[in-house]
Amino acid sequence: MLTAFTAGLLLITVSELGDKTFFITAILAMRHPHRPVLIGAVSALAVMTLISVLFGQVATLLPQIYVQWAKVILFLGFGLKLIYDAQSLSDQPAVAEQAEALEVVAEAEAKRPKQQSERAVISETFGLVFVGEWGDRTQIATIALAAANPPVGVALGAILGHAICAVLAVACGQMLCGRISERRITLLGGGLFLVFAAVGLYELR
Repeated sequence: MLTAFTAGLLLITVSELGDKTFFITAILAMRHPHRPVLIGAVSALAVMTLISVLFGQVATLLPQIYVQWAKVILFLGFGLKLIYDAQSLSDQPAVAEQAEALEVVAEAEAKRPKQQSERAVISETFGLVFVGEWGDRTQIATIALAAANPPVGVALGAILGHAICAVLAVACGQMLCGRISERRITLLGGGLFLVFAAVGLYELR
């Protein structure tokens, strides 16, 4: 269970830092009080993690050898793609992710009154982060981890990883938004996926 917890924590923390939902949370925290934004973001990410872990448990109905190979191939594919993508990126801040997040927030806030209650901010943050995270590679990676490892460990590690990123986005978002290097984060994420693919191959021996 400790291995599953560590894997979930590392994979999510590295993958989510500088992701679209990270910037959505940071932008909302610049516009609204921090507490409701943090509650909404952490709640959305926790619910998404639990759903992903449940999907992973459904996958355990398949023969375990197929699940293990699927995990290895998935992580290998993610890792190689991220490293390939990183070659075309610069060490400048992650402009594309920030611009996409800003567009999402601007579109949502245009439909809402300028002064929102705490509950409304929590609801808005929850909705934007949940939708932004759905189908993301971290969700797929969480499903794969939960299918091949103890689900409780994966869930706790992934939720903690998401919470760490949410806290960083809320507390230091304005500073980090201009300093996160898209290339370095992408390379780090790709390297981590390759490490997990290698670990998966070793476990198949």
